[in-house]
Amino acid sequence: MTNTITEQLTAAGRAIEHDSFSIIDAEAGPHAYTAEQWPLVRRMIHANADFEFNGLTVFHPEAMRAGLAAVLQGGTPVVADVEMICVGLSAPRLGHFGMSTHHYINDADVIEQAQAEGTTRAVQAMRKAHRAGRLDGAIVGIGNAPTALIEVIRLIREAGARPALVVGMPVGFVSAAESKDLLMAVEDVPWVAIRGRKGGSTLVVAAIHALLGLAEVEQRKAGR
Repeated sequence: MTNTITEQLTAAGRAIEHDSFSIIDAEAGPHAYTAEQWPLVRRMIHANADFEFNGLTVFHPEAMRAGLAAVLQGGTPVVADVEMICVGLSAPRLGHFGMSTHHYINDADVIEQAQAEGTTRAVQAMRKAHRAGRLDGAIVGIGNAPTALIEVIRLIREAGARPALVVGMPVGFVSAAESKDLLMAVEDVPWVAIRGRKGGSTLVVAAIHALLGLAEVEQRKAGR
């Protein structure tokens, strides 16, 4: 059966998307990803037509299981480093699972604290999310700010923060690759990451949309 919530709303749109996925499957050829992981990688390739993500994308062993469980339990928050991720995620798809998005980077107190401490807004935004109890059990999406990802990792290691899943894909030239290397060394919290400098909010959105689509498949199998 075709998904009804996490697919394109028109037959023409669905046909284009499905044709795109078929082309990606054909051109990508053999790969090392599991049947559960490939739909996420494929959707990331679809988001920007870059086949290098077939290989650059790395998964914690529990990433897909944890991500699907977080979606299916309902009401799981998505905490993002920037507003772009929150805007990019489909409200109807999130709403189907009772999920909400949160970002704090533009909050006045976050800006004030960053200026006072000589840190970035992204660092203070993650600290605020942790103080508010938003990180625990959340899907955390980092697509823009390496400092946000580094801070989330610190909060995991030093403050006991326990997100359900970290989608760590900051793009850039200063600390982007290094922040993802740090994430890939984390064992206690599941993650999905991209090696090197590539990344971006679009890819975080694509990864989360892939999780939502897989979760709807599981719902339909269960007859829910």
